[in-house]
Parts: sequence; C-alpha cells; structure tokens
Amino acid sequence: MITISDADFDAAAELSPAALVRYLSARRWSRMRGYGKGELWELPVPGEERNAHEVLVPLDRGPRDYAARVADLVETVAVVEARRPADVLREMSLPSADWQFLRLTPPTPSGTAPLVDLVPALAGLRDLMTSAAAAAAAPTPQPVQPSQKPQLVKEHVASVRLDQTRVGSYIVAVHTPLPEAAAPEPGSEHAPRLEPFARKVTRCLYAALVCADRAADSSLRTESLEDFAVYANVGLSANLCEALVKIGGDRAAGYSLDFSWSSDLPVQPTEPIQLSHEQLGALDAGAKDLRARLGRRGMTLVGSVVRLHREAPNGPGEVTVAGSFEDRDGGRFRRVRMKLEQWDYEQAAVAHRVGDEVLVRGDLAVLGTAPRMERIVEFVIRRMDD
Repeated sequence: MITISDADFDAAAELSPAALVRYLSARRWSRMRGYGKGELWELPVPGEERNAHEVLVPLDRGPRDYAARVADLVETVAVVEARRPADVLREMSLPSADWQFLRLTPPTPSGTAPLVDLVPALAGLRDLMTSAAAAAAAPTPQPVQPSQKPQLVKEHVASVRLDQTRVGSYIVAVHTPLPEAAAPEPGSEHAPRLEPFARKVTRCLYAALVCADRAADSSLRTESLEDFAVYANVGLSANLCEALVKIGGDRAAGYSLDFSWSSDLPVQPTEPIQLSHEQLGALDAGAKDLRARLGRRGMTLVGSVVRLHREAPNGPGEVTVAGSFEDRDGGRFRRVRMKLEQWDYEQAAVAHRVGDEVLVRGDLAVLGTAPRMERIVEFVIRRMDD
C-alpha cells in the first residue's frame, strides 16, 4: 500500500464526509451498515463473489483522528484503483460531475497509445459530446443534426474537462461538472431536484450509445440498415455514429465507454458500452444511410425570391428562391422551388418587389436535378435594412 504524504494528509482533513460519499457512490461502492460515527462501504472484487474491498467512511469531522480516518480510506481506494493517493484526493475534492471513461485498445504497452490513434479519438470524443448536447437541446430527434449548433451546445462542450488517464490499456477520462443545486424554496425542501442541462446531455449520450450498439448489432445480424432509421426516432443520429467511427481511428479499433454518474443526482447503475471493429463498420454505413435518407429534413434556406407564379389572383402559388442552406450543404448556391399557401406567397411577392431576403424552413426533396422544398413550416422575410 502506498502511504499518503504529509501534504496529502493535510488535504484529506479538508474533505467533507459528503465528498467521500459522493466519490464512492459514483464508483459503485455500496453503503452496508452504520459503524459508530461512520459507515462501512464495500466494493465487490471482480470474479470473487464472497470477497469485497471495505472502507470505513467517517461521518463526523469533530474527532481529532478524522484526517487519519480519511487518509486510511484514500489509501485503500488508491490500491483498489491502482492510482496514486494524490490523484484520488484530487478527484474527491472536485465538484459534482458526471464522468465518462473511454478505454482504447492500441497495440502498445499498457498506459501508452500511438499519437496517430489518440488524435482522432479525442476529436471523435469532442464530436460525441457535441452530438449529445445537440440532441439534448433539440425539441425533437434529429437524424442528421445541423452544422450550426445553438450557443447552449457550444457552452456545454466547452465545460467538458479532459482528466488524467487511468491504468488500463489506455483510458481517457472526461468529466462534466454539474451545477450546484439551488437553495430550495420554503416548503419545497423535499421536492426532487430539477435536472440540469449537463445531466440531460449525459443521459442523451448514454441512450444514444445504447441505440448505436443495438443498431450496429442488428445491421450485422440482418445485413440491413433499416434499424438505423428506427433508432433515429429515439435519439440516434448520423453525427453520433460518425463520432463513434472517428474515435476508432484509421484501424477502426474497438473500444468501450463507461459512465460514472454523480450521486447528487442518483441513477440506476449503467453497463459499459463496448463497440467492436465490425460494429464500427456498421455504424459507418448506418451514418451514410441516415444522411442519404433523412439528411434533408428540417433544412433552412436563405436567399432571394427570383420567380413567382400562380394561375389565379388568389390562393397558393409556385415560388423559386435562389440561395443556400445555412445549416448544411456547404453553402452551395441553389435555385429551389416550392409551393406556398396564399399568405406566404404574398409575403414572397413583397420580398421580391423590395429586394429583401427570405428564410424558409422545411424538407428538401430532389427530383432529378430539380430541388424542391416540401412540408414548409416557416417562411419569413429578412429585411435588408435591419
């Protein structure tokens, strides 16, 4: 056992019982029973049903030996996790957070990874967090997410922290801090805590990973991509599939993702998600299929009205807008036709007459080489003098 240093001993004295309990709960230790002014916690030893690691959690900071009891706990946890006591202490002192652990399997000694494998893995991890945040922020599932993300998504991704690597083949650790709970209103002390956006993102991420795992398995079993569209209705997206493929790098090496949830917002324990080389191939094909079949939904066209036509003085009519899609398609300039109801048609006529831009939201359909907007949900004028 590695003995805790004098400096770490002083740091141990500053840890609160709540911080100790939060750390142990997040790492699947279980409270067993009270033990005087403390509690006995256990962690099963893998593969040994009758054996468990044990620690005594001091619940009262008053006794003079409080720091010594915390130091004993930290030393035991450090041995169990094969880490330095200083690293365990540092994490115990961090604020409440949800953690994700990406376990890579590079063909190198444990604790090392080729740079050419690690760079795409980190880029893919960033894209994965972005996709999950975009899914959490969207009111409905998006099989293909827009390239332009809301500010809320950008701020969340900026809050994610890369932590020290762990013992294993090569484990990348990241955590997302959760905001402190607001003081309850009088009379609502026992009301459940409202879920912060950061936790919603973590939930969306885990749910999407489960969908990706199942969709890939189904694709390999049936030699079909049909289930990708099914799972897209409950959170899977082409963007998330692409991020998972990117993590695997050029070798498309399999890996696993494990979650540690903050005990401040308890959830049922979750199992690690493991993705194989073959599954990554299926996810790559599934992402392409989602983009081909569903990637033209919910698009935003910005441009100028260049043509108007309707047979009668009133009623709906045909309009052509020359512009580009602001959220995808690389800004390519297009002439897009659409049928507008009377009110929107008259708005288009006004924009054409005064030279204002218009913004159109709907689904893009391509018939031959002629693009059309269908199922239009929004048509507004962008005044050039605003």
